[in-house]
Amino acid sequence: MYERILVATDGSELSELAVNAAIDLALLTSAELVAVKVVHHYPAGYFEGSLLLSQAEVQRLQTQADAEAQRVVDAVKAKAEARGVKSTLAVIMKSELVSEAIIEAARIHKSELIVMASHGRRGITRLLMGSETLHVLTHSHTPVLVLR
Repeated sequence: MYERILVATDGSELSELAVNAAIDLALLTSAELVAVKVVHHYPAGYFEGSLLLSQAEVQRLQTQADAEAQRVVDAVKAKAEARGVKSTLAVIMKSELVSEAIIEAARIHKSELIVMASHGRRGITRLLMGSETLHVLTHSHTPVLVLR
């Protein structure tokens, strides 16, 4: 049914549901698993209030975010391999738009399914915070399984 399943994770408890479901599906269909964590690019100069961050501080923040992302995808990979998934790729994508990076990762890795979690925000909260899941659902040519 599926040869490659992409699971998007941010390391949260909610995304752990998506990870577990993706591992279960990969086992059921003998599919490969691609674990993706998107890291935001940090700008070269950034104003937080009126404080300008130095280039060294921006680099430190980026290095810290990269290390955390690597920890998250490595944990998914280890969990999948421990359950017997035949092949797991751990991918870190860097982008300003999380949803577009997930769609691009699915395209690059020729995934036939994207598995991700949704916070289920509604009303003004969704309007203010946006919805990466909704964007993936409405813009991806790859089928998407959303868990809440």
